[in-house]
Amino acid sequence: MEGTQENGETSVEERVNPPASGLSKTAQKKQLKQQRYEAKKAEKKARMKEEKKREGERKRKEWEEKLASVTEEERSKLIESRKGMRKERMEKRSEERGKKIQRLNEAKEKGQNIVIDLEFSHLMTASEIHSLVQQIMYCYAVNGKCETPGHLWLTGCKGEMESQLNRLPGFDKWIIDKENGSYIEALQDRKDNLVYLTADSETVLDDLDLSKIYIVGGLVDRNRWKGITMKKAQEQGIQTAKLPIGNYLKMSSSQVLTVNQVIEILLKFLETRDWKASFFQVIPQRKRFEADSEPNSEAKSEEHQGEEDGGESEEEDYQSERKKKCIEATSDG
Repeated sequence: MEGTQENGETSVEERVNPPASGLSKTAQKKQLKQQRYEAKKAEKKARMKEEKKREGERKRKEWEEKLASVTEEERSKLIESRKGMRKERMEKRSEERGKKIQRLNEAKEKGQNIVIDLEFSHLMTASEIHSLVQQIMYCYAVNGKCETPGHLWLTGCKGEMESQLNRLPGFDKWIIDKENGSYIEALQDRKDNLVYLTADSETVLDDLDLSKIYIVGGLVDRNRWKGITMKKAQEQGIQTAKLPIGNYLKMSSSQVLTVNQVIEILLKFLETRDWKASFFQVIPQRKRFEADSEPNSEAKSEEHQGEEDGGESEEEDYQSERKKKCIEATSDG
């Protein structure tokens, strides 16, 4: 039996982190690695929170000391100057928010439609759903900053997935289409234009067509469900395609991308019409190396989240740095 000592006794690691039933040895190792990562991340989060608190206290103290060291007249000028700067920042944010809302509303009418398929939530744990929700939040934030945003759809949005999404600041103000039912139901009159993005497809996506609706599988599954999105598309009788990643680069290790990376690549392409630039701006360098000398290489890539292999760790890394900005962007609606 895996993980059991010769005398039949279980190891210390097994007693502390007993293997999940049904998981292979490789999957168990990945699970343990993820648990260690989560513990380290929690420590880092607590440390950053404490550092932020100390920095805030330092700045407040500096401000109070500065005010105490000047005359009453100079103090009034400093306070008024600070109020003016704050007002200016708020006005700028308000202007940017207005422009973002206008761009998103225009995209809803004539932009590229992109669906995130959330019908896999029953296959994920609560923590995996949380990881996906964070990715969706980032997708919306990035889309809102684009000069030519797409129009995002969330379909199959129900149960625990819906509950966690509803807890996001300002989610009710998001300019997207949210459907409890599937994309097949919501877009039944446009079924012929549905295209599921899956690495298992034999069709390479050369360009984005505004008449098409591209679907990205929303699934964090640690490789438990390989090929599930392709099978689903085939059963539904809809088109499939894969991003032309192999034409421009090779994945160095993990050949998967997270949902937010796929969405961001599509959004970059809408702006640049350049696949190579889009891939190299989004895919982390540690996960790729250039293949300029081999433009037709067949390096397989997983464009969809449906077959993620630990990509959530990388996702959390940048989330810790950008989470605040994402929350600010999404809470504006």
